[in-house]
Amino acid sequence: MKFSDLGLSPKVLTAVEAVGYVEPTPIQAQAIPFVIQGRDVLGIAQTGTGKTASFVLPMLNRLEKGRARARMPRSLIIEPTRELAAQVADSFELYGAEHKLTVALLIGGVSFDEQDRKLDRGADVLIATPGRLLDHFQRGKLLLTGVEILVIDEADRMLDMGFIPDVERISKLIPPVRQTLFFSATMPPEIQRLVKDFLKSPERIEATPAATVVGTIKQLLKSCPADPKGKRQALRDLVNELDVRNAIVFCNRKRDVVIVHNSLVRHGFDAAALHGDMDQHQRMATLEAFRNGEVALLVASDVAARGLDIPDVSHIINFDVPGQPEDYVHRIGRTGRAGREGVAAMLVTPSDFKAVKAITRLVRQDIQWIGEEPSFEERESRGGRRQSSRRGPRRAAAPAKAKSPQKKSRPRRDAKADANANAIGNGKTAQKPAPQKKASKANKREDTPRKTGMGDHVPNFMKRPVRSP
Repeated sequence: MKFSDLGLSPKVLTAVEAVGYVEPTPIQAQAIPFVIQGRDVLGIAQTGTGKTASFVLPMLNRLEKGRARARMPRSLIIEPTRELAAQVADSFELYGAEHKLTVALLIGGVSFDEQDRKLDRGADVLIATPGRLLDHFQRGKLLLTGVEILVIDEADRMLDMGFIPDVERISKLIPPVRQTLFFSATMPPEIQRLVKDFLKSPERIEATPAATVVGTIKQLLKSCPADPKGKRQALRDLVNELDVRNAIVFCNRKRDVVIVHNSLVRHGFDAAALHGDMDQHQRMATLEAFRNGEVALLVASDVAARGLDIPDVSHIINFDVPGQPEDYVHRIGRTGRAGREGVAAMLVTPSDFKAVKAITRLVRQDIQWIGEEPSFEERESRGGRRQSSRRGPRRAAAPAKAKSPQKKSRPRRDAKADANANAIGNGKTAQKPAPQKKASKANKREDTPRKTGMGDHVPNFMKRPVRSP
């Protein structure tokens, strides 16, 4: 199948040929015809299989006719991160070379004034992150009543980052009669509720099973010590061992990104850092330097794990095992794109074996170990909760002493019980204790003398003599 068989306009086909694409990917071949027809689409496919083009190309096809009005965009694309939003904007500029469409990018870290000027001129395509979009709406600079197409990209990432309430609010500001497109590499059960609320009779397109890995990626595991210095040394050894040309090193926390980056630079590696606390211009400049080959190693948080299209990344290294198995699929999807071969390696500490097992279940395949695979006994003995450094090593259990026969302790008895026992031993009948009558409350009140005044508890100051004036 070719792009010319999908119903795209001549202008779009000319742009596709100029880029050099000949055959569409499975998700593109299945999704593009339905999007052109105006149907709602729920698309699930592996990362790196061209999901962005599967909605950009048919949107260009539909937006060829008509003009945008000031502050009223014709289409809206919501992205979870600034980098993804900027990448989709680049795709519209690339594929829309033959069109005269206005594209507005609303992301944080950029001045409001420039974005306001684009909105005032009118935007055919509005690409935004949820927070900045609502900021413009609350300032009265944006109206969403003219949106005809709504695209929610990386829907599961929206859920993870807590953007779902914002997305629900945005959807209520858009006319109910619209076309809605969902695209993601994974589809957790929580997203199904959103699908029912946002999409009307959607066409579900599952080009590949959810959370699967491209076959061109070679996956590797390497055991490493749990202490931070030993782990960073294992990372440097792994980079040299794999003969890395360029790689993205993923860390779970932003502060670890800074520490690992400084460690690599200190040991002579050409590395740069990318995390959410950086200025937007710094982030874009760092990504551009990595794309151009000016930086060999990019140490990043999960801000770079979703949807970033860096075509020729040879290696992905997980310095930390991701907390969610789905994040592993997105991280290693930055390599092996567009049919290229890639390598994804992950450092595994003794406490990470449970998370690694969850990842292997998700991707439905075993992952090869570099060197000797740790034994099962070692995993069980070392994989427990990490002990506090303040505590010393556990003491060996003392050998159990042999139990010596002990006399059973005799229960204590009162004097009357002992007297009865002696009487029985002498042949006499034991005397039963006389039943005691319980005094009623009325008798207690009658027997107890009533106190008048304060009784013996008179304060001393009241016993002082009173002086007459």
